Amino acid sequence: MDLGLAGKNVLVTGASRGIGLAVTQALAAEGASVTAVSKGGSAELKALEDTGRVVSVLADLTDPEAVVAAAAQADVLVNNVGAVRPRTGGFLSVTDDDWAATLQINLLTAVRMARAVLPGMVERGSGSIVTVSSVNAVLPDPLVLDYSAAKAALSSLCKSLSKEYGPAGIRVNTVSPGPVATALWLGDGGVARTVAGATGADPEAVAAAAAGGSVTGRFTRPEEVAALVVFLAGDQAANITGADVRIDGGLVTTLF
Repeated sequence: MDLGLAGKNVLVTGASRGIGLAVTQALAAEGASVTAVSKGGSAELKALEDTGRVVSVLADLTDPEAVVAAAAQADVLVNNVGAVRPRTGGFLSVTDDDWAATLQINLLTAVRMARAVLPGMVERGSGSIVTVSSVNAVLPDPLVLDYSAAKAALSSLCKSLSKEYGPAGIRVNTVSPGPVATALWLGDGGVARTVAGATGADPEAVAAAAAGGSVTGRFTRPEEVAALVVFLAGDQAANITGADVRIDGGLVTTLF
């Protein structure tokens, strides 16, 4: 299937690992020219640069002064950067600084990147923004209550942008994964080990319990999320805007 992404200028944030890396790989395979933005880079991202379709840019997007020059030429923006820290001490343990940091990386980075790409998209009369949100936008969880709130705000932001910029030829959609098999969940400092450390449980048991909450009984793979993101970014999804597409193995059991 030709997704119409060949030759397009695409900007991906949080591109050095996990979902962002998988998205970058998938876009490069479609023939897009990808600017892959990350805070520290990675060996995997460097290998993609050698293909000639990916340029790695180092930037801390939580810094309001960070500038990504390629944003002005972006035909597609994939807002992927984000982070979560389990609040094993409960609501009262979450400080103002914690709240500010969570909102900064999970919401305000997307606000700033959208602000950077939209003028150029409006001038060209076309564009696509795909933002990685989370099922926690509709499944608030005390363990990640600040993350849940930030993702709910992020999804709301994207819906509003789809309404404002749809008449200008710009599509804005979100993808909401459940647990994904990345370092965010399964790494040394990930959710499973953090929860296990606080509760005395085994990290593998924590991960298995999370996977068991879905109908399919497993974590989503990064490349599965990437395939959905790339589809929404491309021309085959030309009349899809303002949509939130879940990829959660049936974790969310309600209609809305």
